[in-house]
Amino acid sequence: MRMFWLALAAMAAISPLQYGYAALLAREAGGLTLLAVWIACQAAGALPALHLVRRGRLSVRASLAMGAALSGLGLATAALSGGLGLPALVGYAVLGGLGGGLVYGVCGEVVSSWFPERPAARVGLITGAFGYGAVPLLVWAGIAPGATTAAFLVAAAVATGVIAAAAAHLRLPPAQWWPDDVDPRTHALDAARLRTAPEGAKQFGLAQAMRTRTMPTLALILTCAGAVSVFDVIVVAGTGAWGALALLVALNGASRSVAVRASELFGRRRVLAAVFGSLAVGQILLAVAVQNAAVPGQAAGTLLWLGAVAAGLGGGAFYPLLAGLVREFFGAERAGDIHAVVYSAKAVAGVVAVVLALTALTAPGAALLAAAALAALPALAAPRLRIPGLPATIPL
Repeated sequence: MRMFWLALAAMAAISPLQYGYAALLAREAGGLTLLAVWIACQAAGALPALHLVRRGRLSVRASLAMGAALSGLGLATAALSGGLGLPALVGYAVLGGLGGGLVYGVCGEVVSSWFPERPAARVGLITGAFGYGAVPLLVWAGIAPGATTAAFLVAAAVATGVIAAAAAHLRLPPAQWWPDDVDPRTHALDAARLRTAPEGAKQFGLAQAMRTRTMPTLALILTCAGAVSVFDVIVVAGTGAWGALALLVALNGASRSVAVRASELFGRRRVLAAVFGSLAVGQILLAVAVQNAAVPGQAAGTLLWLGAVAAGLGGGAFYPLLAGLVREFFGAERAGDIHAVVYSAKAVAGVVAVVLALTALTAPGAALLAAAALAALPALAAPRLRIPGLPATIPL
């Protein structure tokens, strides 16, 4: 369990790079552009790191040590530069993004390798920490707005120390490793598991997966939902309701493990559709709340909190569910490589989120309704996803 807890702590430590910056520093066009660059570097940085680690050309220790230095640098640069300018572009957006991608990708690989019997559930827990890890920073900044710079500097020191500690101890298991307390035959033949999470028709390679219609569909789904997820943090932060913002970010992280557990009971595609439905409803509630913000009264405040709950429940849970679907659709052998390519679509999601945020500066209601449409499209598509390689006549 030490591997799990160290990876979880490292993921929580990089959370302020995305959610802290989005909530506290990305308040104008320049800051939003830097956030988009950070997201692109974070999403793209995970893929080459995983490639090198899996082939033994880069150790887990070395990659996480680089991730610690770059993540700490990114947070410190964001603090000292006010999140704007050329130093922020290089230090926060590019180097900090690459550091976040290193930590995110390598920690996910380590945990999924040590828990091969339930990789989606364990990875869902640590990616949840990437969501709610920024809550203390947001609470601190909400209580003392003038202490934002100090808060980011403390977050930089914490990230450097925590990720460096993880680098000293995290490692990959031996090849073909399997936990002693789980019988592989019983696990492989578990009818209940196969009913909700069936195995792939075959073991797909990356090139084979890219030739299917399913993989680009998964990437498009992640782009739409990922953009709405980041956009919501910016919108709720703009209302000044720090309690609702902290709740949104906390649910964004905590909902991931809950959704994975629900998917083991009811099936990933059904739960994924419900998650996107919650995300879409959250946009409508937030749109009504923002439109009525100028009107005093309890209704607008209540709608804002309800919107934050719905958007938070849907805004992070889809990440581990999509990772689980990659294993379900394409097999476990190359699932890490395939998921890394799907996850790289988050780079496009960052650009879309910034476009929505810029629109919200002048027309917040229209931007939120557009976000609701973006969330509704995956909700309609998710139940129709099918395992590649199976005949179309086999029911979903």
